[in-house]
Amino acid sequence: MAWRNFYHEIKGLKVKELPNHVKPMLSIDYAKKAVERALDNYHAKYIQTSSIDPLYHVCFGGMIFSYLVALPEERRHLEHQQHAKEHGH
Repeated sequence: MAWRNFYHEIKGLKVKELPNHVKPMLSIDYAKKAVERALDNYHAKYIQTSSIDPLYHVCFGGMIFSYLVALPEERRHLEHQQHAKEHGH
């Protein structure tokens, strides 16, 4: 949705005007305000309505995080197994 809005904003601009339009969006203040808006929207959508979705978000986020943390070790293990198989062990 955000990409669609951004596309519609820049669609009418000329190439020379694009850097001046995008430059303010790359500042720290703009990023802070965007995160603050996102948190406010999340709070209004899920927390204020007493939805169970935040619990699901935490559970699935924790599963994805643990998978990503364990991924390098698993890749090393699989590479070791492949190397052992190739050398007859």
